[in-house]
Amino acid sequence: MDLWGTGQDLFRSAENSLADSFEFLAHMFAGPASNLRDGTEHDPVSLPRDLAAHSDAQTEWWYYTGHVRTASGRRFGFELVFFKRRTDLDKFKVVPLRLIGNPFYFAHFAMSDIDSKKFRYAHRKSSNGPLDLEAAASDEAYFLKLGDWQVYESNGVHVLRASLDDGTEFSATASPEKPVVLNGDNGVSFKDTGEASRYFAYTRMKLDGIIGDRNGVERFSGSAWMDREFGTWKPTDNQKGWDWFSIQFDGGQELMCYQLRNSKGEPTQFSNGRFVDENGEHTRLAAGDFEITELARWKSPRSDAEYPSKWRIAVPRFDISIIVEPYIADQELDTRGTTMIVYWEGACSVSGSCRGISTSGNAYVELVGYDRSHESPDLSTFLIGGPLERIFGLGTK
Repeated sequence: MDLWGTGQDLFRSAENSLADSFEFLAHMFAGPASNLRDGTEHDPVSLPRDLAAHSDAQTEWWYYTGHVRTASGRRFGFELVFFKRRTDLDKFKVVPLRLIGNPFYFAHFAMSDIDSKKFRYAHRKSSNGPLDLEAAASDEAYFLKLGDWQVYESNGVHVLRASLDDGTEFSATASPEKPVVLNGDNGVSFKDTGEASRYFAYTRMKLDGIIGDRNGVERFSGSAWMDREFGTWKPTDNQKGWDWFSIQFDGGQELMCYQLRNSKGEPTQFSNGRFVDENGEHTRLAAGDFEITELARWKSPRSDAEYPSKWRIAVPRFDISIIVEPYIADQELDTRGTTMIVYWEGACSVSGSCRGISTSGNAYVELVGYDRSHESPDLSTFLIGGPLERIFGLGTK
């Protein structure tokens, strides 16, 4: 008698029964799960409508990065991103996530103090539960909030507000200096065959604001980049990670390029990019139009993940050859208590040539998939990453 096989069958049967029980509870208390597809997933971007939220999108985010200088000469980079996630299709093993909340709202805020080489961040989540911060993402107008963190649009100007747990306050206005760029095909960006998001960007925004901390208040000015992406797409073996670059040249041009990596760690044909000239004219770049070469690596002392840490990027079509290098090696965020991933997102310097002319500039780089802890998410870590985290300071740096 195969006792091991019999035991496995009994375990699977019990697991299936438990899953059915949780699904029944989710159906009773949270309603039936939607497939979040209505046939419009590959429709072109429509503005200004698509700047606001979409109640039928599984995943959407509003992503700001930028580089600023204060009145006293301090330089820093920042990242502020809001996410909204419908949880109809999400499970922690046998537990439907919609039983806990639907939708969930997340936000990350990070500051890279370039001169002192310090990196700080905070992250939040809410499903508007009794212990949660109030969260909202309007379908009617561009308005986002998670507690006292906010982003909204007024007369074409984007207003940003966020803070860190040490009392640092960040408030800024971001004004587009160039027309919006629709990535992919009219804003439809394919990640794999048949799987796409809607994706557009403001590649250069004039930034003005105030930063306040225990040392006082300072005004700053600089330049920001805003990415907007939303939709319902299925993860596949061609989407196991990515290296994303947003580059602003001092000559007034911008370059966005990203490598999607497959399960073997290889760049896929769905990697993409855009070059924007100083007048706002933009050109789509296919995977074969640019080359990203890794020049150095950095290993995190916390996650043990190894990330690329310096790159050469070449775009022969526009005679671009540049070196991109982090201002600070350690710009890793552990957001397992909110968006359930560990990733690297950081402020970088740019040097080299664009259109054959010597240039410099700034960049932000996002590296996802080098840490694989998200493949085995932990429910307790996710649950703690809310009110208890704010009380005890867990998960912030």
